[in-house]
Amino acid sequence: MSREANNSKAAKSFKGKSLVATIITVLMFAAVLTFAIYEGTKNTITITANGQTKEVKTHAKTVGEFLKEQEIKVTEDDYLSQSASASIEGDTKIEWDEAEQYTVTVDGETKTARTTKNTVADILAKAEIEVTEHDKVSPALKEEVDEDTAISVDKAFEVTLLDGLEKKKAWSTSTTVADFLKQQKVSLSELDRVEKGMDEKVLPNSEVKIVRVEKVTDVVEDSVKFAAETKKDSSLLKGEEKIVQKGEKGVVKKTYAVVKENGKEVKRDLKKEKVVKEPKKQITAVGTKVVVAAVSRGKDTTRATKKEAAQEKTVKASASVKKAEPKAEKASEPAGKELIVSATAYTASCAGCSGITATGINLKSNPGLKVIAVDPSVIPLGSKVWVEGYGHAIAGDTGGAIKGNKIDLFIADQSAALAFGRKQVKIKILN
Repeated sequence: MSREANNSKAAKSFKGKSLVATIITVLMFAAVLTFAIYEGTKNTITITANGQTKEVKTHAKTVGEFLKEQEIKVTEDDYLSQSASASIEGDTKIEWDEAEQYTVTVDGETKTARTTKNTVADILAKAEIEVTEHDKVSPALKEEVDEDTAISVDKAFEVTLLDGLEKKKAWSTSTTVADFLKQQKVSLSELDRVEKGMDEKVLPNSEVKIVRVEKVTDVVEDSVKFAAETKKDSSLLKGEEKIVQKGEKGVVKKTYAVVKENGKEVKRDLKKEKVVKEPKKQITAVGTKVVVAAVSRGKDTTRATKKEAAQEKTVKASASVKKAEPKAEKASEPAGKELIVSATAYTASCAGCSGITATGINLKSNPGLKVIAVDPSVIPLGSKVWVEGYGHAIAGDTGGAIKGNKIDLFIADQSAALAFGRKQVKIKILN
């Protein structure tokens, strides 16, 4: 082949290659242009996911489409700054926080909660756990925690606290008696007693009782009885008594150690005693003097002395009595202290009656003597008296039944004495 033919063939080949290159270039340009136009029409999304921020180009029309492109699954507990149906128009900022799962133990029962908030209070609210000021929550409500933190709630219940005499209702969680008292700010002395073990558990509707114990010293003064002494006194009539020295009680000071529980005394021990004032004994003089015509209707235990016999004669002479039977006296009433008394009669002729006075006067031998039995505290023994319907007589006898304003008239005749009965009569004490 000639040189010219070869040159012609080469020229055709170059033209063919040039056309292909041009077509390729045009296609590539078109592709670049198309890509540039496609990319240029994308919106820029700034997304912060779980605290990390990045920018993403997207043709997504809604937030939900965009999150799907990013393979982000949003649950109802997650935080999303915009709703999934919100339209994307231009550059947009989206914030998403994935919820974390927390575990809460309430009185031993476990509950879970998913939330994007991390304070204990928010977690309990999400878990729909209500707490009161008396409940025990750990960690504290304001504390921020993570998924690995154990959250516990001990629900409070009512407990009756008996502190001495004070009774009140208190709130407690399941704890020991010692911790309960600490919670209630109850302090104990070394003598106080808690009627439950300090390590014992406090249960709902139970009772914690504190006995307040105190030891005190009590000093009191007690009286001491005085002694009584009697002395015979011949200047006083027999049967009369006179206080010569008035008795006075003594005083002793006693010191006691007293134990009180809740203010009430439960134990008292005498520690010492001291005599502050000695007692003063009472001395009583008892009369031994025998009065003429003092009559005793008891047993014949004495004999009349010569002196007494002489006194008896004197009484007889002064009485001038002929008969013992009561007769109305015509003479006018004598002057003297007047009394109205209840009068009965007695005789010396009864069975077992001696008729002998304590001083030896024998009424059986002197049936005409007028003698009356009296209460010496009303009519002194030995007094001369005038008795209505009986006449002048001597208060010379006593009797067990003759007390107060009562007298007993001596009448020798037994029948007359029995017939006398009981009468209200006037009597006058002449001396």
